[in-house]
Amino acid sequence: MQECGDKNCPIHGNLRVRGSVLTGVVVSKKTKNTVTVERHYLHYVPKYERYERRKSKIHAHLPQCMQKEVNVGDTVVIGECRKISRGKAFVVVSKK
Repeated sequence: MQECGDKNCPIHGNLRVRGSVLTGVVVSKKTKNTVTVERHYLHYVPKYERYERRKSKIHAHLPQCMQKEVNVGDTVVIGECRKISRGKAFVVVSKK
């Protein structure tokens, strides 16, 4: 990882990661400084006493120092942070 001037970088900037830390797969990298991460999880349905598979897409900030190493299809670790924009409250912490 190279040094970056991104103030919203959890490593080189001053963005604090607090709250939930999730793992998912990058499905899109089209928007500037943003990746779309898809995570799969199990949800318990009490009526049927079984689990069902669900998925959610989360928009996460991609710091400048990770732009080259994170690509579509990679598994990444994202952490919750303060709101960066209207739809982004997560930041990519590392590539798994």
